[in-house]
Amino acid sequence: MNRIEKKFAELKAAKRKALIVFVSAGDPNLGTTEQLVPALFAAGADIVEIGIPFSDPMADGPVIQASYVRALKKGTALGGILAMTKRIRPLCNGGIVYMSAFNLIFHHGVKAFARHAAQAGVDGVIIPDIIPEEGDEIVRELDKHGIAPILLSAPTSGPERIRKIAAHTRGFLYYISVTGITGKQKPSVESVKKQVLMIKRQTKLPVAVGFGISSPADAAAMAKVADGVIIGSAAVKILSEKGTREETVRRVCAFVRSVRRAMDA
Repeated sequence: MNRIEKKFAELKAAKRKALIVFVSAGDPNLGTTEQLVPALFAAGADIVEIGIPFSDPMADGPVIQASYVRALKKGTALGGILAMTKRIRPLCNGGIVYMSAFNLIFHHGVKAFARHAAQAGVDGVIIPDIIPEEGDEIVRELDKHGIAPILLSAPTSGPERIRKIAAHTRGFLYYISVTGITGKQKPSVESVKKQVLMIKRQTKLPVAVGFGISSPADAAAMAKVADGVIIGSAAVKILSEKGTREETVRRVCAFVRSVRRAMDA
């Protein structure tokens, strides 16, 4: 059982839901990411997604796209992110998940990526542009190292498709709550509830909901119908605001604590 599975089991026993927070590596710089990720766990995050900056991201809205541009301008690259992750791993008590386009993994080498991610202490990898029919190699390599491959399902995914996605997924299934990009659209709680119930009839994996969840009230509502809630653009937007590293970390963590309180209320 890796840290993601252990965390969801602990939360289920405690009748709590997972708070998953996304940040872009290297935004505004890698030093801030290194200080921020352990602080996010202390503020109430159960899992932190570290986005690997990419020039042509899929499904990411303007807020996250802009964060990737800022990170790339600072020279952020996979090698530095792996080294940073290895340094902070002992300071983090929850799951660390990378979100990466397959292009970057392929360029690094699938086997080398899985080995280096394991050495850095990564627990899972979300790959938005991998479909079940093309995911055998990366799933096999991540499995060898105890890293959870996490694929995404959408409102357009039917039962048969969900079963295929779940067969290639470990840790938790990422449900995209809207048919669109991150950040802008507000998902319907009732629609998400129906889809999550349908997904749970196809798999025993926990289901975490992301896209369009931007406030403590949004997160609290989604926590009632899913096993986990993913906050992305709202946290990244705070990172884009000017301030010292300490001020930036403090503002993001204050927001995460407010989300945690709302979900636990």
